[in-house]
Amino acid sequence: MEMEIVVPEEVPVMTLPNLVFFPQALLPLHIFEPRYRQMLREVLASNRLFAVAGIDPGRAADDPEAFEPPHRVATVGIVRACQKNENGTSNLLIQGLCRVEFLGVVSEQPYRRMRIRTLASQPGDDPGDNDRLRTELTKLIALKRKFGATVPKEMADFLRTVKDPETFVDLAAFSLCDDSGVKQQVLEALDVRRRLQLFTAHLRREVADLRLHHRLQGGLADDRIAEN
Repeated sequence: MEMEIVVPEEVPVMTLPNLVFFPQALLPLHIFEPRYRQMLREVLASNRLFAVAGIDPGRAADDPEAFEPPHRVATVGIVRACQKNENGTSNLLIQGLCRVEFLGVVSEQPYRRMRIRTLASQPGDDPGDNDRLRTELTKLIALKRKFGATVPKEMADFLRTVKDPETFVDLAAFSLCDDSGVKQQVLEALDVRRRLQLFTAHLRREVADLRLHHRLQGGLADDRIAEN
């Protein structure tokens, strides 16, 4: 039986560009920077928890002096596995636990620690509508694969078994969306119905673009499009 995990009021924070981490998702990381090596040692010696946040490009542009400014909302995860290499680096697997909001910086050295509060999801006005949107997302993912987009078959097959709309959209957005801006919007939406709507609208646009490309290309291979 697993013990209940209590998320503390402050956690270490790793900031990474163009990355959005979600609850339930599994994220492999290679730890090589000295600050994060120390963070990992201390995390493994305590509760194995830290937050992974994307760097906010808007804040970075507004304040060039700001050091790796994180998005306001991120995900706290738990280290599930860790292998230390002979050169001092480590490979680890972290699993997302919950959304959190950053409230303020506790310290920057030797690595960043921030005060947080956990964020709870709400189903939205009509939970039944969430199931309908989950079904539509499943069909849109299948259409992406049909038109040649890179959608791993194993992930598509796995998502069809996930019945909970919240878990489904979080894992689908994390695994199948290449647009970090859209992913951050999905992460920050606490209303699950809104979250589903955001990702559905994104996939509809992607499928429409793929359908148009397929129609214009005709039966020609990618390297012969100019002949069309």
